[in-house]
Amino acid sequence: MKNLCRNLDIRATIPVKLGKPSWEVLFPRRLWLPTWTRERKEGKLRVQCGGKEGWIESAGKSAFAFGVSGAVLFSVFCHSPAALAESLTVAFPVSRAPEVNAVQRTLVEAWGLIRETFVDPTFNHQDWDLKLQQTMVEMFPLNSADAAYTKIRGMLSTLGDPFTRIISPKEYQGFRIGSDGNLQGVGLFINVEPRTGHLVVLSCIDGSPAARAGIHQGDELIEINGERLDGIDSETAAQRLRGNAGTTVTVKVKDSGTGSCIREVKLPREYIKLSPISSAIIPHISPDGHLTKTGYVKLSAFSQTAAEDMKNAIQEMANQGVHSYILDLRNNPGGLVKAGLDVAQMWLDGDETLVNTIDRNGNMLPINMVDGHAITHDPLVVIVNEGSASASEILAGALHDNGRAILVGHKTFGKGKIQSVTELHDGSALFVTVAKYLSPALHDIDQVGITPDVQCTTEMLNSAKEPSSKDKTSVSSLEADSCIMVAEHELDTKESKGTAS
Repeated sequence: MKNLCRNLDIRATIPVKLGKPSWEVLFPRRLWLPTWTRERKEGKLRVQCGGKEGWIESAGKSAFAFGVSGAVLFSVFCHSPAALAESLTVAFPVSRAPEVNAVQRTLVEAWGLIRETFVDPTFNHQDWDLKLQQTMVEMFPLNSADAAYTKIRGMLSTLGDPFTRIISPKEYQGFRIGSDGNLQGVGLFINVEPRTGHLVVLSCIDGSPAARAGIHQGDELIEINGERLDGIDSETAAQRLRGNAGTTVTVKVKDSGTGSCIREVKLPREYIKLSPISSAIIPHISPDGHLTKTGYVKLSAFSQTAAEDMKNAIQEMANQGVHSYILDLRNNPGGLVKAGLDVAQMWLDGDETLVNTIDRNGNMLPINMVDGHAITHDPLVVIVNEGSASASEILAGALHDNGRAILVGHKTFGKGKIQSVTELHDGSALFVTVAKYLSPALHDIDQVGITPDVQCTTEMLNSAKEPSSKDKTSVSSLEADSCIMVAEHELDTKESKGTAS
């Protein structure tokens, strides 16, 4: 590694601690095997990686050095033992603006993670070490954290990968809520109405404090805790509504029904579970005239609760006499890869390959089931469209290539890359593309997508909201969905041929 100290005005030392990457969340844990130990001794650090060990000197008092943090040293050099003999000192001019100084630390964290794990070892054919130096110099004269973060985003953009990105602490909190499936709040989904700019209620979670208070879809939020919401975006408003369970928040809402009635409501904050699953049973007359039941499951995202919620939905419908299933992945943008793999295993038996991963060195590693046992063998159709991406495509590919499901709909998005996510020291988060993947049949999905077996139109013959897990009255809207009609026809065809899956 080049010594990056030359031509730099060294001002101070900044300690860095590398955030813990959530490999086990976005990527199968068994694919990440390196272990490391560290020990301080007289200003030095001993790093052991892959069976090799060496002492690494820290920099002097006036310089920033990776030696200050064993975690960063490991991240950058673990897979390059030969680099241990090279200079590991990285120095840069430290900003006199404290908030920019903090972002400099974030920059080095992000740079180190990408250097170690990014799927393209050429970093889009550029000198990644030099890129750190250039970005530090550009950041030095800045006066605001926002401007400094813009420099980090600029550095990441040179990688040519839109999925490798940094998000703010506020954005990361929203991501965690979506992936964890739990939040502390009042149970409202809100958004800005584009025509008026007003904050309106999209929906209330059944049984939540907001629902119990009689707040409905279409109601307008006027105030939160006495503060007007004019010009406030939906995420900022949502932050104000959230809080520790047991506390309260006062909201002023305008009733959508009357258009003029404004009332003030005091809402308790509670633990809210967000389920990505909605389901319904669709009665269906088979070609031979018999009444059958088809289980419909809409999976909107791959959160940590997705697999368990899916299992419960299937078992509940099976107990009600369902003998075929439609799994709707339309407009599901993905989420946690592990959740997608867990859902796939519910429908498959044996030692089937679920997906093939390709690391930064071009090595392909299949991820296989181990003595799997499906919870149902009833016929299955999966509906996809151009909004089905990432983990949705992994799931659709696993079920299709293993002969378990027919695909209906439109070509999927085409995101054949997997990201890790790491929370950084300031609460922001770095998403890094760490691998590519192919379907079990070795089909390349990236920028190509998956073409379904049967095409269908996307128009709803009767516009209606999607069903909730508690609202079974929307079956008529499902029956009017042309893609579901096609899916039912495919199930009929499959059953008439006596095909067991």
